[in-house]
Amino acid sequence: MTGHPPIPWQARLFEEFCRGEFRDGCDLPTGLGKTSVIAIWLLTLAHRAQAGTLVGFPRRLVYVVNRRTVVDQATREAEKLREALEQPALDEVRMALLSLAARQTDRVGRNLAPLAISTLRGQFADNAEWRDDPARAAVIVGTVDMIGSRLLFAGYGPGFKSRPLHAGFLGQDVLLVHDEAHLEPAFQELLERIVSEQERCRDFRRLRLMGLTATARNGATAEAPLLTEADRNNPLASRRLNARKIISFHATDENGIAAKIADCALTYKQSNKAILVFVRQVEDLKKIADRLEKDKRHVQVLTGTMRGRERDQLATRDPIFARFSRESEATSHEGTVYLICTSAGEVGIDMSADHLVCDLTPFDSMAQRFGRVNRFGDGEARIDIIYASPRNNAEESKTNRASEDYEVARARTLELLQKLDEHNASPAALMQLPAADRLAAFTPKPTIPPATDVLFDAWALTTVRDLPGRPPIDEWLHGVAEWEPPETYVAWREEVELIKQELLELYPPDQLLEDYPLKPHELLRDRYDRVFDQLKQIAERSGDLPVWIMWDWGVRVSTLKELTAAGKEELRFKTLILPPAAGGLGFTDDRPSGLLDGKSKYREALRNHYDVADQWCDTDGNPRRCRLWEEAGPADKSMRLVRVIDTRPDDEEREAEVGADATTKPRFWRWYVRPRSADDEGSRTAPEQQELRPHLRCAGDFAEVIVTKLGLPEPEARAVRLAAQWHDLGKDRRIWQHAIGNREYPQKVLAKSGGKMSPLDLNNYRHEFGSLIDIQEVPEFQNLDEPTRDLVLHLIAAHHGRARPHFPGDEVIDPERPYSTVTEVARAVPQRFARLQRKYGRWGLAYLESLLRAADIMASQEKLSDTLAASAEANRGKPG
Repeated sequence: MTGHPPIPWQARLFEEFCRGEFRDGCDLPTGLGKTSVIAIWLLTLAHRAQAGTLVGFPRRLVYVVNRRTVVDQATREAEKLREALEQPALDEVRMALLSLAARQTDRVGRNLAPLAISTLRGQFADNAEWRDDPARAAVIVGTVDMIGSRLLFAGYGPGFKSRPLHAGFLGQDVLLVHDEAHLEPAFQELLERIVSEQERCRDFRRLRLMGLTATARNGATAEAPLLTEADRNNPLASRRLNARKIISFHATDENGIAAKIADCALTYKQSNKAILVFVRQVEDLKKIADRLEKDKRHVQVLTGTMRGRERDQLATRDPIFARFSRESEATSHEGTVYLICTSAGEVGIDMSADHLVCDLTPFDSMAQRFGRVNRFGDGEARIDIIYASPRNNAEESKTNRASEDYEVARARTLELLQKLDEHNASPAALMQLPAADRLAAFTPKPTIPPATDVLFDAWALTTVRDLPGRPPIDEWLHGVAEWEPPETYVAWREEVELIKQELLELYPPDQLLEDYPLKPHELLRDRYDRVFDQLKQIAERSGDLPVWIMWDWGVRVSTLKELTAAGKEELRFKTLILPPAAGGLGFTDDRPSGLLDGKSKYREALRNHYDVADQWCDTDGNPRRCRLWEEAGPADKSMRLVRVIDTRPDDEEREAEVGADATTKPRFWRWYVRPRSADDEGSRTAPEQQELRPHLRCAGDFAEVIVTKLGLPEPEARAVRLAAQWHDLGKDRRIWQHAIGNREYPQKVLAKSGGKMSPLDLNNYRHEFGSLIDIQEVPEFQNLDEPTRDLVLHLIAAHHGRARPHFPGDEVIDPERPYSTVTEVARAVPQRFARLQRKYGRWGLAYLESLLRAADIMASQEKLSDTLAASAEANRGKPG
């Protein structure tokens, strides 16, 4: 699986997993292969699948990396595992994993990989395959923001319809591994609170939580250490644990730190080595980079403020970065090279420098930095620490206690490091320091607000857009700390400038972003105050340009002038989407830097570098989606049309795409997404028309396979099966059939249009609401016991994200049924939701909802045939 024999701790963890035991934490220092937890979980899953002991063991592993991570080691680990499973030597493992899945081939007969993965970057970035099949083994790598927001039914990317699906599949049947948990104490406490709440509410398949950290903030633990003497005697582990890293200390004044770091770095200029530089402040990074470049040195910078696209390119293509990383595809630069980083290079990145120069930070941060030098125990590294005398100002202590606590932590760190024997900062030497002393030198914990059951309830009400008293989630993910101000994300999109005035009513931004969500490669982030300073410069020249402002529960449209006039506090924890015409993207020699630069004006010749939404590609480098003005459509005919934007809806005549005047801009903008990459529920990207009855039978068959593979107990399994068979009954309405272009109704009743849906023609009619009415006349439904009826009704009502807890008032309509029936059905929806959430828990109910949605997606993507029913029959009755 990995190309290496197991280190003792890895074998020990495998044995614990096989016994169904899950540690709260793994006490592992940087450099000992922590990401191999993914391989250990996967091998255990295969082993238990063979042994028929799957019940209680999670099928999905969610690996959460620190928000500062730029190039994450976990992503590469997941990719390597997927590649390794193709080896003939692993046929037994591959077949065991394939046996878990509800389907082994896609709609055209191609074999699916035994492991679904979704990662932070690259070819698997934030894709949908991990949630297509809930029975399939899956690895999801994400940041605190990406995973935490989805766990709390918010989600920085998904619209309200997808939020319960994400929460259900990330919060149930999951082993969540929190890497370097001590660096994000607020998120760790939130996760522990979620686990506790799931236990209290008897959630369906409860979340398992494991923190990876060399030093837990909660101090002593009852668990036996994972790292033992056998590991310290292992040749590979011993070489890494005892890798020599000799510290030299350099004192200077506070204002001279950047200059002194540059001086120390230049002492290595004739060494032909890879020199790593760490600094706390972006401003210091710029000063040091300028100094080294003036000296004609080979320099690259790495900050957490880079856009995902440029960050990915640096990790895979940059020759200087290649000197520090064994995973880079680029040819390494010769001679002495420098990589200057902020905290973005401290965590989750598998790189190793020859020597290190840095400023002083608290102990937890310094330990991360030391882990990026001489990582593999090759020779001896030098570490130069430049520091100013820690401040001890009594007046400042009174006025700025948080800042003083941070300085105290730095002072304690300096004292600890100076006590090291020979000033050797090897992992083994750091672990020998008293745990209490290490903890006392950690970055102070932020203020962490309590996560209460009332808040969990409020966050789970995803149908309610504006709920009084429901706070943004960010402070629960990160806490509140002066030394880590809130951040703001920034992206560029063409539609921000195009969709304005009356078009905003026809094409609300939140709906457009559901069709075409922001992906990691489009986003850069920075402190909100620094983003504000750059925006002010942009607003001075382009203040009337529009900007879309996203937060947890919506999108609003403003102008740059209005936004900056509101003050910087308006930017806290927001995502801003700018039009390309605003500029603001930095360039170096016509190449985008990926950084926000308020002085950088829009450059028409480089227009394609701003909006990069279409550059989300698969494993072969092919786009997963595109937006086109041409009527002919994309070259990839598997893509399905998800949106047509009529940019001139008031035109009386349907003029040609390009009129007599060759300069006329095309009228229709068409958006396409490859079906299995779509973020919708699969309906609007169905590859072909499907008639209603065959679709319902197909969904029921897939639901049967899913619940059987999962070993779902009764009566929940029966409820999922029956809900799948009846979920779309409400599509048998003239208004719905007309909206999908079916002119053969009622002789022919369709479930899927093959991409011709016209929501504007529906007048807010929701087919799932109609299904709640029609199901009352089904004899089999009438004969169900009341608890099963309750669950069937809710699953149907919620299968497109409504009914949590209600249908909005303007959607409580059915033009072909009596008004009294409509209102009676609508009144029952929120009461039913409340009953079932009490019964199954917040995440447990979302999980059950998501099983039906998965069956619907599978059926929507299928070429209908009798083989599916035969497959379901063959699986019927087999243990999960």
